[in-house]
Amino acid sequence: MSKDNRYISTGELQVSQCLYKLIADEVLPGTGIDSEHFWASLANIVTDYGAKNSRLLAKRDRLQTSIDDWYASDEGKSANAEKTRKFLTDIGYLVKEGPTFKVEVEDVDREISDVSAPQLVVPVDNARYALNAANARWGSLYDALYTSGVAETEDEPPPPPAKFDWQRARRVIQWTRKFLDRVVPLEEGSHADVTAYTVVPAGRRTLRVHATLKSGDSTTLKSQGQFAGFRGLMYSPSEILLYNNGLFMRLLCDRKSRIGKTDDAGISDVMMEAAVTTIQDFEDAISAVDAEDKTHAYRNWLGLMKGTLSTEFKKGDKTLKRALNLDMEFTNPYGMLTTVSARSMMLVRHTGIHMYTDAVLTKSGEQIPEGFLDALVISLCAIHNLTGEPAKTLPNSRCGSVYVVKPKLHGPEEVAATVELFSRVEDVLDLPRNTLKIGIMDEERRTTVNLKECIREARNRVIFINTGFLDRTGDEIHTMMNLGPSITKDRMKQAGWLHAYEDWNVEVGVNTGVYSVGQIGKGMWTMPDLMKAMYKNKTVHPKAGANTAWVPSPTLAVLHALHYHEINVLSIQRAKLTDQKTSLKTILEPPVLREELSAEEITAELENNAQSILGYVVHWVEEGIGCSKIPDINEVHLMEDRATLRISSQLIASWLRHGLTSREQVLEIFQRVAVIVDNQNANTQGYRPMAQDYDASVGFQAALELVFQGVESPNGYTEPLLHKNRRIAKAKYA
Repeated sequence: MSKDNRYISTGELQVSQCLYKLIADEVLPGTGIDSEHFWASLANIVTDYGAKNSRLLAKRDRLQTSIDDWYASDEGKSANAEKTRKFLTDIGYLVKEGPTFKVEVEDVDREISDVSAPQLVVPVDNARYALNAANARWGSLYDALYTSGVAETEDEPPPPPAKFDWQRARRVIQWTRKFLDRVVPLEEGSHADVTAYTVVPAGRRTLRVHATLKSGDSTTLKSQGQFAGFRGLMYSPSEILLYNNGLFMRLLCDRKSRIGKTDDAGISDVMMEAAVTTIQDFEDAISAVDAEDKTHAYRNWLGLMKGTLSTEFKKGDKTLKRALNLDMEFTNPYGMLTTVSARSMMLVRHTGIHMYTDAVLTKSGEQIPEGFLDALVISLCAIHNLTGEPAKTLPNSRCGSVYVVKPKLHGPEEVAATVELFSRVEDVLDLPRNTLKIGIMDEERRTTVNLKECIREARNRVIFINTGFLDRTGDEIHTMMNLGPSITKDRMKQAGWLHAYEDWNVEVGVNTGVYSVGQIGKGMWTMPDLMKAMYKNKTVHPKAGANTAWVPSPTLAVLHALHYHEINVLSIQRAKLTDQKTSLKTILEPPVLREELSAEEITAELENNAQSILGYVVHWVEEGIGCSKIPDINEVHLMEDRATLRISSQLIASWLRHGLTSREQVLEIFQRVAVIVDNQNANTQGYRPMAQDYDASVGFQAALELVFQGVESPNGYTEPLLHKNRRIAKAKYA
């Protein structure tokens, strides 16, 4: 036992008691790995790679200092794009691009390699949310259309919850039939005219769908390949499985149900394959600041991998239970049973290399890189789903892979270090080489401009590149901090560099072959209540050649899945198999404010950002909620996480640095906006108002620190200050 009785000494490490117990009692049994080997291996990883991790972080600081000095100088402020590019090359920020290559990745599940569909990101520390996302592979189209108003011609308010609106429901059914006509058309007539669907022999050993029309005529699908199977009796199926653009949908037939008994064809619902993949998140979506928090998150991930995670919650007068859905069996067109997955394929996001944890300490009491711990513990948990009983009953990867999303990597050198770490973890856990696949978050400027070389370093593992425009914007502001004040958030959305960055990511992903083995992704729709607007606007992502994009809820996943039925992403990607068209010059154009803003415009922007910061930070710090739906200054609810916080805090820090505002003005606005945030949370159980005592409010003071220390914060990251203040709050309110 170590001197601190919260830790257990094991070899060269001190391990927090709660984590040690979790690993010994719940994770290791059944893996064939003993405790001594596991902790000794982690100690060796810390010894062998710890100094390299420190050097990589020091290089980030060194490069930023060089850029700060350059932009502070007359030469840097007046430099054209070519001079800036030469400067970035000279300091090692831009690396030389190597020859053409294609990625070579094996054992990738079709959900990642072949299917274009929405993706959820969910906090793994919340069991209910984690299970909801894992079960969001399928969702009701009727419910999504009814709730969102997508089937309405006018922008009508949502239906009253206590009363069923039959007129609205009929419009949903009509809309759905037109959708079916577009994506799974009949040879003759419309799905709206069908009175019965049956399954009939189509020849020797094959089956097909038979549709009886109101006219008495019969027809079938225009493309027989779109019939994938059925459940129930051939003459009266309970479900018909259809297929389009790589996605399944299920027609549910039940003439006794409330909807089915009024429907000519007896269709009670259409279930859409929706969130085909989900990222279980240990990073931006959670608040894990100590050993207790990390242990809780690891235990949930273990439950997902073992298939044992469950949770109960109250909904009205009922107690509901959540657990992982079991796979479904259908009879396919050849009369054989086939399994259809009922769960989203789960990826897992680790922490970035800049994070350190005291869940495990060295013998001398130093914190270890949190990413080292994540890599070993999360992979150890996954063994249960690779080789144990869950691999048969509740498999995640049927190809034997573990899909890791690695955030906040800066350039190819850091990607290479991650690949080296993953190889070491595979050796420790006796996993085949390249079991651990990597998703590269293209969310830092140094990764964007060197994306091709980043992919080259992970060419045997990479299954995902994703534009994280939120963190990417925060990094953009911090990188050019000394050049001039940032443009406003609204103008940032229209900035040339941002559009070029989005296009560049797809072009590089296509031309290095990532699209043929994995996902090219786009960022989050941040307004979860504006579902109809999402349906109208998020077509831009598949049309850009992205085969996945983030949505904040299972319902939005159903709606976004409609886009992938109507847009053939693969054909768009193949059309981009040419030389790079997007200019690096445009990506390197800094979004500096060039015109003067009025006092009213400055105040409005500061208020908007203060609202975003305070609304999010007070819940993160005071309650440990990592991802929140926060009303903005106009009462529009937005999904906020550390990435959106990074933008808001860096923008105000930039304006402070260049004199567009003052500490006094910022403090006055924050105090005024805190009253608004308090009122918005007046009915939130356990909420601690900030305005009662600004000095005593840990959340309020943390928000100010994020702004006033934004220039000094490495790369503008918010985690260090959030973690510090969350620990203060936990101690204060224990």
